[in-house]
Amino acid sequence: MPRLLFALPLAFLAVFVQAEDDHHHHDADHHHESAREASLAAHEHGSALLNLALDNDVLEIEFISPAMNLLGFEHAVHSDEERARVDAVRAQLERPLELFGVPVAAGCQVRERSLHGAHFEATGNDDREHSEIEARYHLQCAAPEALQSLNLAALFGTFPATQKIQVQLIGPRGQQGQELSPERSGLTF
Repeated sequence: MPRLLFALPLAFLAVFVQAEDDHHHHDADHHHESAREASLAAHEHGSALLNLALDNDVLEIEFISPAMNLLGFEHAVHSDEERARVDAVRAQLERPLELFGVPVAAGCQVRERSLHGAHFEATGNDDREHSEIEARYHLQCAAPEALQSLNLAALFGTFPATQKIQVQLIGPRGQQGQELSPERSGLTF
């Protein structure tokens, strides 16, 4: 099965750039470059990116966040307390059904999961100025028709330094983009 999730950011970038072109003919080149730079190079503490693709009975989830939002630091681990925090965050990210508010009625099972980031790699924990954590999930859902919405209240509650999440979604109603926050944590497919 083709992985829609990896094409999602490019598809949304194309839609966003086209919308910019439609609204700003007089300065299109400048806006195209600004939109591309903003979409591809964002590392803003308090913000995260969530890409979702629902295709038949498969839900693909990709969550990308500055490590600061999840761990409270971005530097290499320097203490047992920081190592314990990394281990706790890993355990939380390994439970996507709870974290992303997947409805129980959808009967989703986690078929694949992967966590990436310098803090999770045995040899890659250097002292970078900015580091990100990326979590990817492949869910198989027995009743995908029950996937009408997700509520990210648990994610915002678990990681309170996350103040906004840019969501890009491909689902039954086509492509959507929205911004979620602790006050507005629900999204509809």
